[in-house]
Amino acid sequence: MSGKRESVKLQGFNNLAKTLSLNLYDIKYCHEMGSWSAYLGHAHSANSLSRLLSDTAAAIGAEILHISRQDYDPQGASVAMMIAEEPFHGVAGAWVAHLDKSHITAHTYPEHHPDSGICTCRLDVEISTCGLVSPLTAMSHLIESLKSPVVTLDYRIRGFTRDIRGGKQFMDHEIDSLQDFLSPLIGSRYRAHDRNLHGENLFHTRMILRRFELNDLLIEQADRELPENDKASLRDLIYREMVEIFEGRA
Repeated sequence: MSGKRESVKLQGFNNLAKTLSLNLYDIKYCHEMGSWSAYLGHAHSANSLSRLLSDTAAAIGAEILHISRQDYDPQGASVAMMIAEEPFHGVAGAWVAHLDKSHITAHTYPEHHPDSGICTCRLDVEISTCGLVSPLTAMSHLIESLKSPVVTLDYRIRGFTRDIRGGKQFMDHEIDSLQDFLSPLIGSRYRAHDRNLHGENLFHTRMILRRFELNDLLIEQADRELPENDKASLRDLIYREMVEIFEGRA
């Protein structure tokens, strides 16, 4: 016995790979690192990310094949999920056939300013699919779920597939801007800016909340406990952080 696995039958698949990458920034004000770590352990743990990605798979109509998750010390977490684009009834060895075609991953990158109390956790989510399932259908779900003050989106279509006459097709759907795939509610909450290379099938959008509630961005206290001058200073501090991330420069 050679131990060679049986080949997996593929039918009607699309060789175009569509990848959506989201950078979702969670910005908080918190002076005590213990409180920040506790918040990260609750809001951005491997288990919470697994739930988020499971809901995302359901949102795009994909079936989960396998989940791998990891928490890090002192902070951070990663989750990788292999998905199939239709009900799947193969054996475990067949999962490998989907690895480079359909997956969702999430990684967190927490950091903090040592003096100002500004804490930021960047959550990177990547959804890569082929075939009929489109990762674009998950954008509004993820943004609405996390309510991030700043979001950057990248979408890329790679490779080619063939039509029934054998001609190469480098795009199988119409797209002008990623903003067109956002819900009206999300569109009304954010100011957005596009930087697209249509000829290269590369699409980039940056988004920043038009308005935010200070209470939503405080970990250790409620804004009602703060003097008005402190509230104004904190708003300015947080908004500066948001703008620097949105514009990509300090």
